[in-house]
Parts: sequence; C-alpha cells; structure tokens
Amino acid sequence: FGAFAGHHRGRDFLQTRLPAAHGWIVERGAVLMETGAWLRPQWFPEPGESDWMESVVREVNAVRTSVGLSDVSTLGKIDVQGPDAGLFLDRLYTNTFSTLAIGRARYGLMLREDGFVFDDGTTSRLGPEHFLVTTTTAHAAAVLAHMEHALQVIWPDLDVQVMSVTEQWAQYAVAGPKSRDVLARVVDPQHDISNEAFPYMGAGAVTVSGGIPARLFRISFSGELAYELAVPARYGDALVRRLMEAGAPEGITPYGLETLGAMRIEKGHVAGGELNGQTTARDLGLGKMVSTKKDFIGRVMAARPVLTDPMRPTLVGIRPVDRKVRLGGGGHFLEVGAAATAGNELGHMTSVAYSPTFSHWIGLGLLKRGHRRHGDTVRVWDGVRGRDVLVEVVDPCFYDPKGERLRA
Repeated sequence: FGAFAGHHRGRDFLQTRLPAAHGWIVERGAVLMETGAWLRPQWFPEPGESDWMESVVREVNAVRTSVGLSDVSTLGKIDVQGPDAGLFLDRLYTNTFSTLAIGRARYGLMLREDGFVFDDGTTSRLGPEHFLVTTTTAHAAAVLAHMEHALQVIWPDLDVQVMSVTEQWAQYAVAGPKSRDVLARVVDPQHDISNEAFPYMGAGAVTVSGGIPARLFRISFSGELAYELAVPARYGDALVRRLMEAGAPEGITPYGLETLGAMRIEKGHVAGGELNGQTTARDLGLGKMVSTKKDFIGRVMAARPVLTDPMRPTLVGIRPVDRKVRLGGGGHFLEVGAAATAGNELGHMTSVAYSPTFSHWIGLGLLKRGHRRHGDTVRVWDGVRGRDVLVEVVDPCFYDPKGERLRA
C-alpha cells in the first residue's frame, strides 16, 4: 500500500539503504543522517562532549595526528569491463584512462553534454580490460544510467559491459600518519604496502586476515597518508571491527561526514556544494584535466564563449579577516562598500567548516575572477542570517598545498 500511495505514505515508499557496518556504527552511538538513499554517520559523540563541534574537532585532530576510520561504502562503484573499456572511459571523462597502468588509480572529471561538470571520482585499473569507477554517493545511479545510455545509444559498437557493484563491496578509509601501520596488521604479510611498493594512487587486489579477498586503494580525501580497503560486503562488519582492533594502539578514531567535510575543505577538494550542475572544469580550477587531444562528452559545448568568459566565478578559499567570526554557506560576495543588490553580486560561498587545524572558520566559494583575487578583501553578505563579514580571498588549498603528507 505504501508503494501505491508513494510519498503520501512518508517513508513507506522510500527504502533506506544501510552499509554493512551499520550495526557497528549504531553501537558506537553515531549521529546518523540521510545521504542520497543511504543512512550514514554524521559524527561519533563521546561522553562529555556537549555538541557536534567538539566531536568534529576531536575526530579531525585524530586523523591529522594519528589515524581515523570512515565508512565510505556508499560511494558509487561501477565495474567497467571489456576490450573497449579504456576507450569508453576516454570518451566519458575529460582526461585519459586508456593509458592508465594496471595497479594505478586516477582522479577523473565527467561532463554533461552541455559542458557543465556532471560528476567526479577515481578510476582504478585492475586488469587489461577491467576498470573500477567510483562516483559520488548522490550521483551513483545517474552516472550508471549515463553510461548505459552512452553504450546503448551513442556508441553501441563498443564492446563494454558496466555494472553497479556498490552494494557488493564494503569499503573503509583509513587515514592519518599511522594508517600504514594499522593496515600492516590487517593486510596479509605477502603483500608489500610500503611507500615504494604501493605509492600514492596505487590500487590492486590483496588479501586480509588470513586470505579474505580484498582491494586496496591508496587514495586520500583528507590530505593525509590514507588508504581505502574494500572487501565483499558479507565481510564488512567483521573488517571494520578488525580495523578498530588493529588500530587500538594508535588510538584509531571513527569519524563521520562532518569531519570528512571539514578536512576536504581544508584540502580544497570540491564536493556537492561546488558540483552543483552550474560549474565547469575551469570554474573549479581543474582546467588542466580537460584533454585537448581527444573527444569526450561535453567537449564542444564546454568551449562556448559564455563558459570560457574570464569574468566567470572561479573557485577560491575564504578566511574571515576577524578569525573569531563564523562563516555561513550560501552568503553572497560583494565588494567592500557595495550595496547588497543582485547587480553587485560577485559570487557566493559554496561550503564552510570550522577548521580544527587552523582554529578558525574557513570556506570555499565561487568568485568572479577569483583566481586573480588572492589576497583581496571582500564581503560575505548573508541577508537570511543577518551577517555581513569581511573575508580574505586565498588559494582553495589551505592544508599541505604541495601534497607532501599524502605521499609520505
């Protein structure tokens, strides 16, 4: 009856998807939230903590100084196989994947046909004709449908098969300076995961806990030395408990989406606020990822004058001039002294977070000619919350801009 009535029956029609570690997450007392169709931990409060920010500060500091663990099973996972798999991905993404070496991963950007960014994620090459594509949690189904449309309508001659394997694999991020030490106790000893043997953006099959098949990816969303370890979903609950046991000497700390968001803003990584369907690769500072040597979906439309206009808002980092001031997402950029009118708007704040690393609020935003305005002072006007804040425009990568920590 709930299916017949649809949304009029509340949650009866919308099934909640739970990751394999959901039981463990509930045991840890996590505050849960919906992300897409999934229920995910937002943060893990500890006794004595009065609000979410105390929990997030503790979780971020744990990752930055030791090691943390996050369930990333809900990220979309699409298996792409076939003789033309590399060519197919080349035509879908702005950058090239057919040249990717086996055992390596690469960040990719996918455009819609109108030239705007559709989705991003990493793609790993597991064999000569075998790739694993990851997508954002929210766009997993849409990306799969996009791939199916491309294979059935645009390029039916390509010999490629695609399949969603999101629910087939449980996957955990282990991040922080001590992450390799923790994984060395879980990954079976015949697999060399040293920095030399398994460098940054490495990917491949391993076994854990005495022969259980697994996949290991050296990928970092936090900016720290980090890995993602995946096992068949039936082992997901056991693996998260084993990782926590192995990390106990280092004080391994589970962390949720709020901490994940704070660290990705510190690192300048784009996410939902920036991938809003209205931004181009150039807007996001990712213009170098757009190949000029091949064709791909969205290439022609991305070159429209309106999308290459130097006055378009581009990604910047934001710090409040008064470090004690709190920032809010959605505020409008204005010149100092300008009236708060639509005609004077220069862009808007896309994401904000309190940064435990820098002990003040920071944010990302899209600002007209932003890449040329580093060091300038502008206003963030928020009529809804009654805020008018002076901010400094800086590079969007606040933390470890040379990427030395994640390659350690």
